[in-house]
Amino acid sequence: MPDFAALLTDPSVWAALATLIVMEVVLGIDNLVFVSILSNRLPPEQQTRGRRLGIGLALVLRLVLLSTIAWLTGLTAPVIDLGLHGPLVDGHPAFETALSARDLILIAGGLFLIWKATREIHNTIDPEAGREDGAGAPPLSFGSAIVQILVLDIVFSIDSILTAVGMTTHLPVMIVAVIVAVGLMLIAADPLARFIGRNPTVVMLALGFLLMIGAVLIADGFGVHVPKGYIYAAMAFSGLVEGLNMAARRRKPKATSGH
Repeated sequence: MPDFAALLTDPSVWAALATLIVMEVVLGIDNLVFVSILSNRLPPEQQTRGRRLGIGLALVLRLVLLSTIAWLTGLTAPVIDLGLHGPLVDGHPAFETALSARDLILIAGGLFLIWKATREIHNTIDPEAGREDGAGAPPLSFGSAIVQILVLDIVFSIDSILTAVGMTTHLPVMIVAVIVAVGLMLIAADPLARFIGRNPTVVMLALGFLLMIGAVLIADGFGVHVPKGYIYAAMAFSGLVEGLNMAARRRKPKATSGH
């Protein structure tokens, strides 16, 4: 059993906890965007319940995975080798073909994310496609939305917990960080979903982010590690530009009415 008194009085533990919470929140942004977009496709009376259930499942999955850390770390052992050899970069292969279970999960999750984001982009651009009544993209069933959220929860949860394992060896610290991060996701879910729903251009931007994240997951599965800082810097810059566009659109009617 861990010595909780020693953990509470160890400054390095508190520093690790704060750092891990920040990392878990950042890693949870992808999950939260996906949940928000998908839940907005549900009938209005089911949207809040869908978001809460989806994020609740993410918490349960993370806690279950934390209780099986020995098994989880074993997912990094190679299980299949495609036998391909890429070009050398600094004396090392540009990509890996000896894939572990974690790599296969990341690749499958990335492909699913690209497929789903592409379909949502198609529904946004051409909402009447396949609809005889022309009423727009059909709403999702509650069960279908939860299953899709659960699939991505599994992918993001494994990535999140492996990150936690790499940052600290104290299980209580990991548990607290995961609970706090998922709690913040739960608080932010409804405001983010409403914001996305009110701003159609933000939906397209978010779907573009999901396409990029899907590609990064596939690359990560093949051993091509793209620094997360680059990804989130690109997302932040794109979000800033879109914020300026939104501000310009709001001011334009006022300027027109002034004349």
